[in-house]
Amino acid sequence: MQAAVDLARQQGVRLTPVRLRTLEILLETHQAMGAYEVLERLAAEGFGSQPPVAYRALDFLVQHGLAHRVQRLNAFAACLTPGHDHAPAFLICRSCNKVAEADVPAIRDAVGQAAGDSGFSVERMTVEVLGLCDRCAAGAEVRP
Repeated sequence: MQAAVDLARQQGVRLTPVRLRTLEILLETHQAMGAYEVLERLAAEGFGSQPPVAYRALDFLVQHGLAHRVQRLNAFAACLTPGHDHAPAFLICRSCNKVAEADVPAIRDAVGQAAGDSGFSVERMTVEVLGLCDRCAAGAEVRP
């Protein structure tokens, strides 16, 4: 959390109470969360129950590098390395939807090289990898 507060201060932006609590909610789980899941938690804590409350906070967090949008799940996950220039690869379990963030410089470099060779400038890149986490893979092996 301190890294997020420091990054916001460096960027000259304000982490309002709802933005801060939204980030805390995302950090509390290893699964990406949908906006309505976040909204339910915010509403239960008195932050408001209208969808824009969650969407505005989540969009802010993504815009400022404090969270990522996981397209496959239409969900959001807290950035584990805020303030660091990286191109995350999300390892998504197709069984339980657990999400792990991995920084894979080799992928970033390869895409950057290919883009440069084509005269394209990469501004943002997210890689989503679908598979099974250790726990679900172990369970799949014992099933007939």
